[in-house]
Amino acid sequence: MRVDSEQLPQHLQRGLKRIYTVHGDEILLALEAADRIRADARRAGYAERELLVAEANFNWAQLASFGSNLSLFAAKRLLELRIPSGKPGVDGSEALQGFAAKLPADALVLIMLPRLDRQTQTSKWFTALERAGVAVAAEAVERARLPQWIAGRLSLQQQRTDAGTLGFIAERVEGNLLAAHHEVQKLGLLFPPGALDSEAVKNAVLDVARYDVFKLGEALLEGDPVRLIRFLDGLRGEGFAPPLVLWAMSEEIRALAGVIRRVETGEAVPEALRACRVWGKRQDLVRAAIRRLGLSDAEDALLHAAKIDRMIKGLLDGNVWDEFARLALRSFCRARKTLARA
Repeated sequence: MRVDSEQLPQHLQRGLKRIYTVHGDEILLALEAADRIRADARRAGYAERELLVAEANFNWAQLASFGSNLSLFAAKRLLELRIPSGKPGVDGSEALQGFAAKLPADALVLIMLPRLDRQTQTSKWFTALERAGVAVAAEAVERARLPQWIAGRLSLQQQRTDAGTLGFIAERVEGNLLAAHHEVQKLGLLFPPGALDSEAVKNAVLDVARYDVFKLGEALLEGDPVRLIRFLDGLRGEGFAPPLVLWAMSEEIRALAGVIRRVETGEAVPEALRACRVWGKRQDLVRAAIRRLGLSDAEDALLHAAKIDRMIKGLLDGNVWDEFARLALRSFCRARKTLARA
């Protein structure tokens, strides 16, 4: 069974399963999920806890040994197994499959993993763990969902605010969910339950946003000029190298140009997206972008990117970061329609 970390509290109300596998790249949500499972385990009488950390040269026989040994001090045991690399190797894979097939009757098992790629999530060992219990995904909260997530956290404190203020908070904590959690908690300490005053919130919330260069493409496709400038300023402030920023922008521009070129020659949008290797939620972003932009826009953007490349290499004078902003604003922040059939 698979559940999202935000769905875990409702799932736990229906009773504990024998084994939980928590995985994902959002540390806050992974820690919260593990804490909820541990708390429910304590309430259910799992009084003895054993921790195993599967680092390099880990002896996987310890896992089988735990399953075969009976507790000397408590009727119920909690085993916590951490695999920091997310790669148990051949021996670990076999040990996990065998353990999942014959779970100890007196134990509840909590396995902690980092973010797993699609291939690992379809591996024999992971699917064995998933079939034996529950896989809890602690995935990052996407920018579009962040105001809603903040609203949910405020509601746990019996607080609420308007959509504009939620959007303001989201801007200040983007890419830093742990800081978002701290800011929400701070609002709970500063203000009483009920509706929060917008100006008071704006004066209280710190700018703790963190920007990931690999998310820059999404910001470009969204075409929000305010967010784009904040994003570029954030990348510059965090010391990202201009060649990496240019690569992220150019990759998105090339994909967009490829889709537009195919659509304008009569190819259906779904086929064009697949041909240009645009997958997942990026498909919706590209669909929206090709309603605003034409092929000439994308080609001009590629020429502008080539100019910035020469600046980075010292072949042209100019401020690279200013040119990044010009490229983003001129190429992506447009409102005109094209004939693209999205």
